[in-house]
Parts: sequence; C-alpha cells; structure tokens
Amino acid sequence: MAAICVYCASGPVPRRFLDLAAELGSALAAAGHTVVSGGGNVSMMGSLATAARAAGGTTVGIIPGHLVAREAADTDSDELVITDTMRERKRLMEARADGFITLPGGIGTLEELFETWTGGFLGEHDKPVVLLDADGFYQPLLRWFDSLRDDGFVAAAAMDRLQVTGSVADAVTLVTQQ
Repeated sequence: MAAICVYCASGPVPRRFLDLAAELGSALAAAGHTVVSGGGNVSMMGSLATAARAAGGTTVGIIPGHLVAREAADTDSDELVITDTMRERKRLMEARADGFITLPGGIGTLEELFETWTGGFLGEHDKPVVLLDADGFYQPLLRWFDSLRDDGFVAAAAMDRLQVTGSVADAVTLVTQQ
C-alpha cells in the first residue's frame, strides 16, 4: 500500500487531539498504509505512531539529531532515521511519502503543510495533500485562504491542490487518490 506522511503537533495539546491522532494512526494501519512521521514519541506524533503499531501498522520516524531528546525519539518505530538538519528531515519525509495528511498543529505543522502544498502546486510532486480540519480547527485559516484567493494572492488551482475534510475516514480515502 502507500506510505502516508502525517504532520501534527509535537507539543502539549488537549486529549481530543491525541485521540484524533490515534484514530488516524489506527485507520492508516487498518488500510495497510505505512505511517511516516517526524519521529517523535510525544504528543500527537507519539499517539499517531503508537496507535498505528497497535493496529498492526508499520511506522517510519524521521527526526533531526538535535530533537532526539526534546521530542523523545520514537525508538519503537519500525524504522527510525536520524538526520543532521530539519531541512533534511522534511526532504526525507516528502521523499518517503506517497501522500500527506495534516492534523491540527502549530507553526512547525503549518510550515510543513505550506511547503508540501506549495511543492505540489509548483509541480515538484503530484502527491495528494489533505488537511484534516477536525472540529473546525482550521476554519479561521481556511477563511483567510478564501480571502487570499478572492484578492488574487492565491490561485484557484492552488486551492484545488489542498483537499480539506473533517473526517478521518475521508482523509484516508483522499490521501490515496490522485
């Protein structure tokens, strides 16, 4: 099946977000997909990977050496890759993935989403990019995107490259379609 890269929070978040990450990890594993993550075993990243393995899935964690202690490297990962830099981490995550799902997260998660989404729009890859807007988490951002499109700052074709859903099941389906 496919290798799906998931971007999500690595810092303290409310329980509902940990549960969401676990639900996605379980769903990806149940569908036979490998989970590619940032290689941390904390917060949503840890919940995602732990749930995927508990459901019989395979996980690949990619983490820069300087974050091994801070994000508690996922040493239970089926494959743990330690990189020299964040740029190398992101490059390998993109290279190893057949598609991308972004869960709720902060500036690091948003940066990964924007880079992957932009790369797809610019033709650097043709992999699906899915934003999982659970409980309307991303609604303020999506409204801003609409205003950027309306004002001509973002092309409609760029908006079409970002698939948005509020459902874990739909995210798993969308990320494997292209």
